[in-house]
Amino acid sequence: MFGTIRNLLRPPPGMAFDFSQPAGEPALAPAGGVSWRVFANPVALFVGGVAAVLLELAEPSVRAGVWDHSGFRRDPALRLRRTGFAAMMTVYGPRSASEALIARVVRMHDRVQGNTPDGVAYRANDPRLLDWVQATATFGFSEAYHAYVRPLSAAERDAAFAEGQPAARLYGATGAPRSRAEWEALLAATAPGLEGSAILSDFMRIMAAAPILPRPLRWLQRLLVRAAVEIVPEPVRSLPQLRGRGLRPGEALLVRVLARVAGLLPLGDTPPAQAARRLRGTGPGRCNAAD
Repeated sequence: MFGTIRNLLRPPPGMAFDFSQPAGEPALAPAGGVSWRVFANPVALFVGGVAAVLLELAEPSVRAGVWDHSGFRRDPALRLRRTGFAAMMTVYGPRSASEALIARVVRMHDRVQGNTPDGVAYRANDPRLLDWVQATATFGFSEAYHAYVRPLSAAERDAAFAEGQPAARLYGATGAPRSRAEWEALLAATAPGLEGSAILSDFMRIMAAAPILPRPLRWLQRLLVRAAVEIVPEPVRSLPQLRGRGLRPGEALLVRVLARVAGLLPLGDTPPAQAARRLRGTGPGRCNAAD
């Protein structure tokens, strides 16, 4: 089971990348920082990613862009793994490769534009929307770690937002929160426009049944989706599509046990271990249990 969960850390098919090269090149996020710890836990990665998407789908313009211009409905597992890989690259990848990947994403987003069902024009590279996407991602991953792996101090929760600033600026999210307080201010300012939708219901249905984990572990997949709903802040958690779909009594303890055990297992040859080798200046194949 834990080997399957750990595979969530690996790049998806067709996107293989050696995070151990070039030796010594730093990442956008500081080595050993809060982000490096958060993204090394596959349970926090899964739960945090789902929580971020729930927040994104509650914002009408972001929802339209995601749903109308991505392959999520056709292959949700691949779409989630590609998004997760982009996040892993900004945390662990060598700076040059991260900058190149972000530049490609920005160019693709230049073509993403349209109108919401209410007739509001949107474009993916609108800084307002980019700020929300960046903020919800940082909140989702760090909050999942805080809730289910290990509580983060106030300074560490601020650091999670600050460490994402180099990537945020490259994406064009120039107003992305730099601290927990700035996230809460953005959430409060955005809250009046957040809303439920049939798309949010579709997302929950897809996440319950999509072959992200093998069929025998589909119960675990549904549990982790409920764990994501549990940490989503108001007013989104009380939307009709999410109300009552958080964790059941006793399940929070089970998620914490799973997350903490997953964090104690050897990482294997995953991006966090490869990045640690890169910064030690060692070549491929020099990974051990301590990584």
